Amino acid sequence: MGVREGYWQLIRGNRNFRLLWMAQIVSEIGDWLYAVVLYDMLLQSTGKASAVATAVVLQVLPQVLVSPLAGVVNDRLSRRTVMILTDIVRCIIIAAMLYVIRSGEFYLIYPLLLLETVMWAFFEPGRSAILPSLVNGEQELSTANTLASATWSFNLAVGSALGGLLSVVLGRDAVLALNSLSFLVSAWLLWSIRCTESHLETAPPLRARDLVDFHPVVEGFQYVLRDAKLLALMFAKAGMGLLGAHHVLLPLFGERVFPISGTAVLSMSLLMAARGVGALAGPFAVMNWTSKAPGRRRIAILGGFLASALGYVALAASPNLWAAMASIILAHAGLSVIWVVQTLLVQLQTEDRFRGRVFSADFAALVIMLALSTHVGGLASDAGAGPRAIALAVGILGLIPAAMWAFFAMPLWRNDVNGVKSLGG
Repeated sequence: MGVREGYWQLIRGNRNFRLLWMAQIVSEIGDWLYAVVLYDMLLQSTGKASAVATAVVLQVLPQVLVSPLAGVVNDRLSRRTVMILTDIVRCIIIAAMLYVIRSGEFYLIYPLLLLETVMWAFFEPGRSAILPSLVNGEQELSTANTLASATWSFNLAVGSALGGLLSVVLGRDAVLALNSLSFLVSAWLLWSIRCTESHLETAPPLRARDLVDFHPVVEGFQYVLRDAKLLALMFAKAGMGLLGAHHVLLPLFGERVFPISGTAVLSMSLLMAARGVGALAGPFAVMNWTSKAPGRRRIAILGGFLASALGYVALAASPNLWAAMASIILAHAGLSVIWVVQTLLVQLQTEDRFRGRVFSADFAALVIMLALSTHVGGLASDAGAGPRAIALAVGILGLIPAAMWAFFAMPLWRNDVNGVKSLGG
């Protein structure tokens, strides 16, 4: 059976996965629609790259503080229910953001971004942790992960391109309203899922003291620390965060290097769409190759780091918008390969009862580095560093996780046949 037939069979034959997949499409396109509008508005109103960097940091950094609690909640309660509730709250938050922008109180955007991040920190570990409960076997899980990543990439490309266009044609208010409604549609689709969540059979009830009791969190960290391979996979995700300054770079290249007819929002949306195209292409390029020999998955992660580093070095030298887009496609194809392969390996390496906490720690590792690199990128720009110089620095930094993965992580799997535990522990 071909790869495309495998995707279609999974979507058509697995109702629960299909509903989760459709919810992902609706909510993520809405998110990228408004991200373009938000970054453009902050650059125009402040003229500082650090304003965008602050927004990005507030969108991701609180996950570090919330992730341990989110992991415990997702291991104690129904992950489906957690996702539904967070979608409803995010709908309200974006509606409040629309009100704030209309009133001109732009500073209130920052606490709202923080609140939305808290909800995402509960949602995303639940989505990753519930996925093995919706599919059958390792091959279907691999297909589901690749499709989920490809869908995220497609949503990024389409949402970013439409965000710039709809902002010009319909205005900011309409874009934010669409994003708010998308969370309600996502919640309804998730509510329609019917599945058995096996972790609930042995999970103790969530008590109020669990919210301040760090014993379950400590258990999760101890579980990771006992497994050198799982710890190495966490560092791989952190390595992706080291290249996080692209959140500032792409708006800067759109506004200051390659504006279209003096307008930043359209070129910005095209560069962000190129990021989505690259992220879409990456997993498809390696899926067949890695599925034939599980050991190739670790090689794919190394190749992903090298491609991302090369892409940002090329971006620094891009002579025009089209060359910049091609460089971004290469860089984010590499990052997407890392994301898909690393997520699959973590799922296979982790027992179901620990998956919520492990994925919370996994996202925390990514977010700490992403927030740091984004903040430093914004400060560097405001201090006078040009976008091209920052892109070159990002590309060179990308070689660090590549070297660490090659020389320290990959040897851990040297004597393994498949390199992972059996699904479910």
